[in-house]
Amino acid sequence: MKERFQLLLSLKVTEYEINELSKFAKECDECYELLKVKLDSLHHFMRDPTNLHRWREWGEDKDIVSLSEKLREASVQALCEMEKYQSLRTCNHQLNASEYITTLSQTVKQELDELHINENSKVLFIGSGAFPISALTIASEKNAEVHCIDIDEEAVEMGRKVSEITGLQETVRFSKSVRNDVPFAKRTTHVIIASLVRNKREVLNEIKDLLQPHTKIILRYGNGLKSIFNYPLEMKLTNDWELKSVKRSEGIYDTMVLEKMNV
Repeated sequence: MKERFQLLLSLKVTEYEINELSKFAKECDECYELLKVKLDSLHHFMRDPTNLHRWREWGEDKDIVSLSEKLREASVQALCEMEKYQSLRTCNHQLNASEYITTLSQTVKQELDELHINENSKVLFIGSGAFPISALTIASEKNAEVHCIDIDEEAVEMGRKVSEITGLQETVRFSKSVRNDVPFAKRTTHVIIASLVRNKREVLNEIKDLLQPHTKIILRYGNGLKSIFNYPLEMKLTNDWELKSVKRSEGIYDTMVLEKMNV
């Protein structure tokens, strides 16, 4: 029982700190660095053996579930604000985005190779965000054409500006809806759905009829303790989709690869 309260306290304190730092950052830009450090610490929190043990014991407790959901909403909102801040700094030439992309690409290159993304790929990235590093990395590393989707209009505009500054505007495009570019969707070879996309089932239903058979769907998600920083994936596959692989990593999110069935 003691460990239940220790986990409750950890979740509650972390949520409080993220919310407070988010408020501070709006008043003082320098606090964004403190917020970034706190968000980065969630990675270690999710991998900590003690926390994993406590989650296995108490992860289904209603109070734990409730606090975990509150922490996720706080961390997701903070990350979105962080991305907008980084995007704004890039647009004001206060952050070398090209250097940042190069650094990040070292961590995602292996994933791209495993997904067989290359210069002939057409990638639909759903939930790209205001500072779409993953999408820009795909374009810069693989020279693939990428169409980014985000329901946040401000994020779409900021992402577009970052792509221009990094010289990738010819290969990376932005929109609020897949329906705004149906011809590209029909030529898509890969769809990546970000872990911060909440309604993954609805997204799959929306794009299902637009995709060609055997288009790869890469779902990023986080179940269990990883759900404090990612929206979980709890769905049963229908006859529309074939499960190709599931990769559980040491990273922030896990990955599931689906293919549209040829019916």
